[in-house]
Amino acid sequence: MAAITQFGFIFWLILATGVGAFCVFFERMLFLRRAQIDYLDFIKGLCNVLGTNKPEEAVMLCEETRESPVAAVALTAIQHRAAPRDALREAVDHAGRTEISKMERRVQVIAVICQVAPLLGLAGAMVGIINIVSAIREHAPLVQSIDLTASLQQALVSTLTGLLVAVFCHVMYTMLIVRIERVVLEMQAGASEIVALLTRENTTTP
Repeated sequence: MAAITQFGFIFWLILATGVGAFCVFFERMLFLRRAQIDYLDFIKGLCNVLGTNKPEEAVMLCEETRESPVAAVALTAIQHRAAPRDALREAVDHAGRTEISKMERRVQVIAVICQVAPLLGLAGAMVGIINIVSAIREHAPLVQSIDLTASLQQALVSTLTGLLVAVFCHVMYTMLIVRIERVVLEMQAGASEIVALLTRENTTTP
C-alpha cells in the first residue's frame, strides 16, 4: 500500500499495461514460431506428392502441418483443385486473408499501449504537479521540501515509466510485424506455386 501511495496509481497502471503488452508479445511470438516452417521443402514435397496423383496423401501432409499458414493455404488449394482458376484463386486468397487475420490477432493491443503509455505518464506527471501546487497553496508557510519532492518524484517516475513502456512496446510491435510479413511472403509464394501446379494439371487433364 505504501508503494502505491509513493509512486501513484497511474504508475502502477502503466506498469500493468506494459506487462500485458509483454504477455501478448510472448504469446504471439510463440504462435508465429510454430507457424513458420521451411516452406520451400514443404512445397517441394507437396508438389512431388501431387505429381504422383495422390491428392489424399497431400491433404494428410497439409493437415499434419496445419499450424503453418503455408500448409493451411495449400490445403485449401488442394480441396478446390477441380474448380476453375478464378474460383481456385479466390478460395486461396480468402484462406490467406483468414491466416493473416489469425497472425495479427491481438497485435494491435501492443500498438494501442504504445500510444497510450506516454499519455498515462503525462497524466501521472500532471497529478504530481497538481499535488505540488495544492501543497504550496494550502500550506505555503509550513510546506516542507520532502512534501514537494515526493510529488515531484511521482511525476517524474510516471513520465519515465510511460516513455519506457512505449519504447519497448514499439520494439515488440515492430518485431511482430516483421515476423508476420515474413510468414505472409512465404505463404503467398507457396500459394502461387500450388495454384500454378494445380492449374497446369487441370489444363492437361482431358
